[in-house]
Amino acid sequence: MTHLIGALAHSIAQNQPVLSAWISGTDTGFAELLVREGFDAALFDMQHGATDIDIALRGIATVALAGKPSIIRIPVGEFQTASRALDAGAAAVIAPMINSKHEAALFADFMKFPPLGKRSWGPGRALTLSGLEPQAYLAQANQFQLAIAMIETREALDALDEILSVPGIDGVFVGPADLSIALSHGTLNPQSDAVMQALTHIASRAKAYGKFASGFGLGGLHARMLIETGFMLASVSTDAGFLRAGARTELALARPHQTQGSVKSGY
Repeated sequence: MTHLIGALAHSIAQNQPVLSAWISGTDTGFAELLVREGFDAALFDMQHGATDIDIALRGIATVALAGKPSIIRIPVGEFQTASRALDAGAAAVIAPMINSKHEAALFADFMKFPPLGKRSWGPGRALTLSGLEPQAYLAQANQFQLAIAMIETREALDALDEILSVPGIDGVFVGPADLSIALSHGTLNPQSDAVMQALTHIASRAKAYGKFASGFGLGGLHARMLIETGFMLASVSTDAGFLRAGARTELALARPHQTQGSVKSGY
């Protein structure tokens, strides 16, 4: 299972943490650039980013040119988009706002072929990227294309064990910003004590079910903390975040007498 699409699942199975670039923009070339700089995968955000289905599908192919797998975060409730992403060769799909066992099961149905789920046949480009013949792909895809449910609300945290118990759900993904708002009744603090405790709990419960925890990393140090907490997949900042950080650094060098506050004025 070491072909292009299966590389993500293989790394996680071997307890090798995966660091992913987070792509919110419309330029798939930026995703290719980032994975060539050393990221293990690229994650295309269709929920909050400018990425639509066309960009996501092209992004999978572009990142494949660099020999890396892609992850797609679909919009809330658009489980049919998950199947399209898998057909195009996505290594994993993240579904936001999964708050119950029922919602997790609906998501899994679109992610897994029978008898585990109800995904319909039509892999298209996935056959090319995997290098598998149709029957072999059908037999193996449920294992190497990963279904990841987001945990970002009180309801999801309360139903964590039920969500993890769903056959076809391979892992969970924490959105620390939304989780912080939910746990604090309206305060945005993704590094609060409550969120940190939740991260430890989620990693522990995922491991207990033989599954994995993953999450959004606010930056390099935060992503490292997630890995050290037991998470197997973490994003690192965002494409826009990298652009802003690079711009600030170079402008500060170009304008040595400009105050730090002025450099940050465009954030």
